[in-house]
Amino acid sequence: MARTSPKNSFGNWLLDHLAPVAQERVRAQLEPLRLIANHTIQEPGEAATEAVFPTSGLISLVSMMEDGTSVEVGMIGKEGMFGASMVLGDNRPQQRAMVQLEGTALKMPVRALRQEIEADASWKDLLLLYAQVTLTTATQAAACNRLHLLEQRFARWLLAAHDRAERDTFPLTHEFLAMMLGVRRPGVTVAAQSLQSDGIISYNHGTMTIVDRKGLEAASCECYRTVQQEMKRLLGTTL
Repeated sequence: MARTSPKNSFGNWLLDHLAPVAQERVRAQLEPLRLIANHTIQEPGEAATEAVFPTSGLISLVSMMEDGTSVEVGMIGKEGMFGASMVLGDNRPQQRAMVQLEGTALKMPVRALRQEIEADASWKDLLLLYAQVTLTTATQAAACNRLHLLEQRFARWLLAAHDRAERDTFPLTHEFLAMMLGVRRPGVTVAAQSLQSDGIISYNHGTMTIVDRKGLEAASCECYRTVQQEMKRLLGTTL
């Protein structure tokens, strides 16, 4: 069943689905946070002290290897939160959380988050379903990175970023893309040139523009649709 947001909105989908009385309790526990591009919010294995609920911008969850290589396994925009593992009782996530697109967020102490989870059963259920969505996203990304062509993966990634950017043009470098996709920069350059020659995107001096959204969807593998369908099934909404 689709959930509708209350009139007094926080600007974050999960917070907006707190019961009205719970919203009043939580409001006092929230503090504004500026999301600065390329800033790391959390290193792998560190004890997290706060959950972060974006209201704009984009946070990437990045899996790090011992040799310094990395690949993105999840994205968080205003539909979700950094700290899904906290809902499951773990405050030491094993991914790096870094800001990809600047924006704003609200942060809540872990202690307050857990108190609210226990006080509001319906919100707890919603957060558990969101945690399941993040797991689905990560497992689908693992399959995608192994089985699909780089151009398909690139298109899938751009679709997810476009959803959360909420605009057609946003800053994006080849270096950052290579890190997110777990490939070398020349591979990203070739994939970007292919999409650009087809008139799907425009890329110039670190700025990405989505020109043809339908074309981008056609160029993507099924993984984007799979995650969207699972979000719709579990949460009753899509990006």
